[in-house]
Amino acid sequence: MIPVLSVENIRKSDAWTCEHVTPGRELMARAARAIFEAVDWRAPVAIVCGSGNNAGDGYALALLLRERAIPCTVFLLKEKFSADGRYYYEQCLSAGVETRLWDGADLTGYATVVDCLLGTGFRGEVQGAARAAIEAINRSGATVIAADINSGLDGENGLGSCCVRSDLTVSIGGYQPGHFLNRSKDVMRRKCNADIGIKPLERTCQLMERTDLLPLFAARQNFSNKGSYGFTALIGGSEHYPGAIRLAAMANAAMRCGAGVVRVALPRSLYHDLLPLILESTVFPLPDEGGQIVFDETEAETLIQKCRTVAIGMGIGLGEGAAALLRWLLSHFTGTLIVDADGLTLLSRLDRALLRGAACRLVLTPHPGEFARLTGLSTAEVLNAPIAQAEAYALDTGATVLLKGPTTVVTDGRETRLVDTGCAGMATAGSGDVLSGILAAICAWAPDALTAAAAAAWVNGRAGELAQRRYGSITMLASDTAACIREVVSELEPGQR
Repeated sequence: MIPVLSVENIRKSDAWTCEHVTPGRELMARAARAIFEAVDWRAPVAIVCGSGNNAGDGYALALLLRERAIPCTVFLLKEKFSADGRYYYEQCLSAGVETRLWDGADLTGYATVVDCLLGTGFRGEVQGAARAAIEAINRSGATVIAADINSGLDGENGLGSCCVRSDLTVSIGGYQPGHFLNRSKDVMRRKCNADIGIKPLERTCQLMERTDLLPLFAARQNFSNKGSYGFTALIGGSEHYPGAIRLAAMANAAMRCGAGVVRVALPRSLYHDLLPLILESTVFPLPDEGGQIVFDETEAETLIQKCRTVAIGMGIGLGEGAAALLRWLLSHFTGTLIVDADGLTLLSRLDRALLRGAACRLVLTPHPGEFARLTGLSTAEVLNAPIAQAEAYALDTGATVLLKGPTTVVTDGRETRLVDTGCAGMATAGSGDVLSGILAAICAWAPDALTAAAAAAWVNGRAGELAQRRYGSITMLASDTAACIREVVSELEPGQR
């Protein structure tokens, strides 16, 4: 796993390193060297600088380009410098590097443009000359390199309506959440991190890598049976959301991810529509009225027998029967309960005390709008601080939260993992159902809910990437993601890698 530092953590860690370990001037030189080595330079080069240490990285980079006889022009937004930045700017002047004050210059004649404008501490919306410079960079047609983080993008949450669009972003000292969340995938074609010797002072999030999943997907023993890998129940469907195809794909997703037995539970009136679509799984009809589940405790007890995991909510509707079943599961089921979709809306109407006192391990899989309903926040508040809000809710309720997004936040409130697999084509109906199926299976045999949720998000996202590669972001369906699970799991399973 790769550490991801909050903006405040990187600021404190950088200051401490400068004071106790390595002078800031040396760190700036290391940052410039890392950027220089990460790029296949095409001349001429323009470096657009602001006034802080991010600009200082640009001045130090200009010296390296000058030493290699690569034509370079430095554009200054204004003649304002940090202490270390001034040192390297004066070195540029002495070395004969061309420097110009920003005057709305046309950057279209440059082959490479380096963004050293604002850096990681920026928040809010860009105005004035900085905005004009960002717009000029974006219309330059050049290869764009962003130093640390794309100017205009918030390092904490990846938001910003006006920001640099980069071909490569080189983060300095450590990745920040803004390198992954919200808009980041749309404005960073590639990214890499430059370790310049800054050690985190505080707790970090962890970015999941493929290698982190390998111990989990160990080879299965011959001396085992379907019961060894867990019984799973998937509960969903209603008259308005019959979800036959979605539920079928979800059951298929659970089987492909190693569930021993999958029971698909749905209103009895939908039974005959779904039955022909599921082969390996079993179908469990529940009493209903008008296509809405009617709660029956005896039926519920039979459904969850032997089950290690239950997933509820996918297309289940908001009827009282579904709500009663959810309340009963919270107080009676002792395995892992995954709540998604309509189940999350029902959950938002319950007293949080029911969650805190739940008999089961809870895993919640909201998108930002659903999470806003759970917490009483606005969607904007969720997007502004997705990690902090997810951690706070998880700590308060004892649930593991899987907050969906371009990069998914998975947390139990004490540990937080980011999963950046996934793609634009997954923004389609049924994608969450497939994830719930994957999660229900992995929760049955993973050591803990946090590990299971992060692994499921990774597998789901990777399967979506494979589907998009084959079908494109516009035409791919959730069932295409489900169909690619087999290939993803094969990449992780010993003997198949």
